[in-house]
Amino acid sequence: MYSNIKVIAFDADDTLWVNEPYFREVEHQFCNLLSSYETENKINHELLKKELENLWLYGYGVKSFLLSLIETAIELSNGRINAHDINKIIGFGKKMLTKPIQLLDGVEEVLKTLSPKYKLILATKGDLLDQERKLEKSGLTNYFDHVEILSQKKEENYIRLIKFLNIQPIEFLMIGNSLKSDILPLVGVGANAIHIPYHTTWAHEEIAGHIEDDSYRKGDSLLDILNFL
Repeated sequence: MYSNIKVIAFDADDTLWVNEPYFREVEHQFCNLLSSYETENKINHELLKKELENLWLYGYGVKSFLLSLIETAIELSNGRINAHDINKIIGFGKKMLTKPIQLLDGVEEVLKTLSPKYKLILATKGDLLDQERKLEKSGLTNYFDHVEILSQKKEENYIRLIKFLNIQPIEFLMIGNSLKSDILPLVGVGANAIHIPYHTTWAHEEIAGHIEDDSYRKGDSLLDILNFL
């Protein structure tokens, strides 16, 4: 199935290292901080709504999330939240940006096995500075021939990336945890994809009612890739 593959691209967050649980942790702290103003369900609902409203302007990543936290806090408190609590929210974001990198199981073994046989690249969304920092801290930099930090992961973004790599879609394989961002757009452009689900997924990345088919493969862990290839 993968005999034509020349380039393998890996998503970063929740494919190579832990990411989404840190957002859930901060959301819980945020709800506790605002508990005198609203219920947890209302706070979470309004925060997600604000994040989605801001995506076109701020993009993805911790900094965008932090700005949405602050805006949500001001709105839900009707402007009554004090500077001390705003500073606490800023502290949540700073702590996220300085978290140590926790690699997922099998990451180094997979990259070490595949790097002599294929051109490996990192293709991820998020804030440029933050993703560059995480990659450096991960110790994985030397495995990748190219790093692409994308503002979006839609079909047109992947088409541009594949053209830049000077290969055909059938020669490209994407590996990631998000059906919406890492898998279905690749299927749409005639490339290959392997879905490695992660136990925690941002609501914006979920696809309700999706039925799995044979247009892509699915593994339980990153190590399954070695069996597929």
